[in-house]
Amino acid sequence: MPASATPPTPPPPGAGSVAAPASAPKKNKAGRDLRAAVLAALVLGGLVLVSLFVRKELFVVLATTASVIGTQELLRVMPSGHFRPSWAPTLVAAAVIPVAAYVMGPSAMLAALVGSVLVFILWGALANKDAADTAAAAFIALYVPALVSFAMMLLHAPDGVSRIIVFILVTISSDIGGYAAGVMFGKHPMAPTVSPKKSWEGFAGSWASCVVVGVLSVTLVLHAPFWVGILLGSAVVVAATAGDLCESMIKRDLGIKDMSNLIPGHGGLMDRLDSLVLAAPVTWAVLTAFAA
Repeated sequence: MPASATPPTPPPPGAGSVAAPASAPKKNKAGRDLRAAVLAALVLGGLVLVSLFVRKELFVVLATTASVIGTQELLRVMPSGHFRPSWAPTLVAAAVIPVAAYVMGPSAMLAALVGSVLVFILWGALANKDAADTAAAAFIALYVPALVSFAMMLLHAPDGVSRIIVFILVTISSDIGGYAAGVMFGKHPMAPTVSPKKSWEGFAGSWASCVVVGVLSVTLVLHAPFWVGILLGSAVVVAATAGDLCESMIKRDLGIKDMSNLIPGHGGLMDRLDSLVLAAPVTWAVLTAFAA
């Protein structure tokens, strides 16, 4: 190189590469902020425990509030599928049905549900609603407050707090066991068009976790035979998985990712309750029949 030549200017540090955003939150394989998800789950779990051990009627208030919020989330997203159920009677049903179940039991819950559907029909007729809108309101009432009501009936038993604890422990263990097994071993999709990340390996992990936690919680908390825990765990894993797939189908058909952005790392409240709402009637049926 001639002596008069100017040496090339070195590129600034980092030129030619794209810097990763410094504040981007770490996400898990499901694409969520794992830290926020864990923190939100701990807060929600703490609220449930406080309500159960301070006064169980507080849990009724908490669960009824969850029923109303979950119903509101579904009402808000239904127009994405061209359904427009009436808000007022559906929200009233979301509050009335669980309280009726806790105060007066299964017959009152059924009466409140049937009465709500009759109100939806009359309200829809007077408001010029389509039949599909009325059917959507009836579906929401069955999917959220009616299923939440089974948790209320679990709580109504003399050892209701213990039954709710068993119900929550077994159902949550399904999510934890399925997530761990799915991340480590998941290769065979269970329902690829509905929930691509859910695998048969994850389902096996959910079942193993549910059975172990079911046996431990049923024998130690309810003092029932171990086989009741096996039966409960096996039934709950099917119900929890069905609940997860059910909500995934609803969101797919409506063209949405989450029900809302209420809970950091989770989405909407129904995104967190999807497995719990279907596990509640199964838990109530098993424990009522075999752990009375």
